[in-house]
Amino acid sequence: MATADLLQQPIIDPRKFRDPDVTANGEERAVVALTRLRTLWFNTGSLCNITCRNCYMDSNPKNDALAYISEDDVRPYLDEIVLTQAPVEEIAFTGGEPFMNSRLPQILELCMERGFRTLVLSNAMKPMFHKRAQLAGLRERFGDALTIRVSMDHFDPAKHEAVRGPGTWAPMLDGLKWLAANGFKIALAGRTCWSESEDAARQGYARVFAEHAIPVDAADPAVLVLFPEMDASVDVPEITVKCWDILGVAPETMMCATSRMVVKRKGEPRPVVVPCTLLPYDAEFEMGETLTDSGKVVKLNHPHCARFCVLGGASCSAE
Repeated sequence: MATADLLQQPIIDPRKFRDPDVTANGEERAVVALTRLRTLWFNTGSLCNITCRNCYMDSNPKNDALAYISEDDVRPYLDEIVLTQAPVEEIAFTGGEPFMNSRLPQILELCMERGFRTLVLSNAMKPMFHKRAQLAGLRERFGDALTIRVSMDHFDPAKHEAVRGPGTWAPMLDGLKWLAANGFKIALAGRTCWSESEDAARQGYARVFAEHAIPVDAADPAVLVLFPEMDASVDVPEITVKCWDILGVAPETMMCATSRMVVKRKGEPRPVVVPCTLLPYDAEFEMGETLTDSGKVVKLNHPHCARFCVLGGASCSAE
């Protein structure tokens, strides 16, 4: 997709995604049940050091709608996992830019001390660089229990900066090279909004990885994740119960069948749980304050549910 095209998106049909149970055409809306809580996400706060085009979180240097979390916010959920024997394997962190949260290293330490794998989604820029000493200590103690997934929207610097803004390629690449040189377990995330095949994209990433000694297999979709666009204004079809068979997609493969995310709204005393990383703000998707509360079905009443998960086939998890 050309840079100009990113500015000319169609407006979503206002009749859609209004009723949680019924689509605009009067059909029964699809739902997804929680089959097994494998990944618990925490939003570390909505502030980011940059402003990206089409950021599904609307993160930027001024958006503080979601507060920074602390160890005291995370610890009760880890305790609940143990108490209920929930089959959680991975604790993951997104933002905003997670490394802008000054308590993130301590939160990661808490999770890994409890025996969980951890995943952090980062732009690998200055906020991460400020945490290098603490990160190196975590790497020495916990090894591959910590994965850093870096956002590289395209292997071409100009296209990456068309999304992330001028001057964002070089510091991202410096951060990525530092992670590689210090033996961190690395993953990458790109976008598929460009006019190229997936094979061509992976070959392009492979060339960059080889040039800069980045130990990531560009052919492996688990470590180079190529995400569809997540712009909520883009018109997409609503997902009905009939769509599962029509599309050949199973509801248990959706992200919200195995994940939940904890968010803490600005000014609120306690966090709440939402279905996934894509829906941090909408009160309709709040599921209560505990993981036990969040076991209810998720009604796919948001454009991201259709574009990103059902039609795009994407998941934020590391595997």
